[in-house]
Amino acid sequence: MAEKAYKYRVYPNKKQKELIQKTFGCTRFVYNYYLSKRKEMYENNKITFTYNMCSKDLTQLKKKFEWLKEPDKDSLQKCLKDLDMAYQKFFKEHTGYPKFKSKKNRYQSYRTSYTKTTAGGNIMFLDKHIKLPKLGLVKTRDKQIPQGRILNATISQEPNGHYYCSLCCTDIEFEQLPKTNQNIGLDLGLVDFAILSDGTKIKNPRFYEKSEEKLAKLQRELSRKTIGTNRWNKARIKVANLQKHISNQRNDFLQKLTTEIVRIYDVIAIEDLDVKSMKKTDSTIRNKRVGDVSWSEFRRMLTYKTQWYGKKLSVINRYYPSSQTCHYCGHRDGKKSEDIRFWICPKCNSELDRDINAAINILNEGLRIINV
Repeated sequence: MAEKAYKYRVYPNKKQKELIQKTFGCTRFVYNYYLSKRKEMYENNKITFTYNMCSKDLTQLKKKFEWLKEPDKDSLQKCLKDLDMAYQKFFKEHTGYPKFKSKKNRYQSYRTSYTKTTAGGNIMFLDKHIKLPKLGLVKTRDKQIPQGRILNATISQEPNGHYYCSLCCTDIEFEQLPKTNQNIGLDLGLVDFAILSDGTKIKNPRFYEKSEEKLAKLQRELSRKTIGTNRWNKARIKVANLQKHISNQRNDFLQKLTTEIVRIYDVIAIEDLDVKSMKKTDSTIRNKRVGDVSWSEFRRMLTYKTQWYGKKLSVINRYYPSSQTCHYCGHRDGKKSEDIRFWICPKCNSELDRDINAAINILNEGLRIINV
């Protein structure tokens, strides 16, 4: 049993759009109001304004501001939970103090929970419509049917103006993929996206780089427009549409590649890469390519797909010298610069392809970790 989210593009009518926008505004207001209150109370009295205290106070706030009663009430409770989680992460993981939500942010969203009703439930997928609290039936063209039991729905609007509804479902039974008795090690790179331990090299598609010139042209056009005008908004949507297109291309490539790898191999071994540090170099081109290649998203997809379909993912330590060790004799050579793609082992005289050798070492180390 596992959880899965089904994302649908929805087409709300004029009245539904208006209510969605009001809900975005109300959830943003409630989040910012209680963030300000918690901050003020902590600074003055060193008392934490807990989620339960916020929840009780929200009833009084609704009496003060009548317009807070208009949107779905559960969406307001959910934004309080999000604020509480942000505080917990700040104190436990030291991720940074919670920030105020901005109206200028072009990505807006709110979440609401499933509740059982006499009509079946307040959130339901009904062929060409999705039933949502307060909104009623919202049109969709997507035909994928959600499996399992619906937990909640997230309604969002992206920078290009498109609306989406994501249904989070639980108790889903995934059909286990057949065992193939094949294992693979993956060495991720920039020239080639991934190098497999069997010698296969997967080309890096570089979607951002291919569209960068067009994107720069659209951004120049946008910069010439007066902010807030209709022409500026049209130019902004063109930029947002191209950025979304690049994102969709990248996501499609990663989804297809990870599914294929999980289908073919039983054990997949990869490196734990420090992507943040790899972006902090003096080379702007390299930093862009590291961002475009989406290694973190690739690993995230592999993680949940191996769990869903009964396969294993082995992540080796980022400091493991996979490129410096000969996979034939185990001799560890000195650190090599990135321009060295081939080297000869001084101990056994084997000629080694740097990337394939690293992928084989990653596989061997990954299998060792699983056996331990």
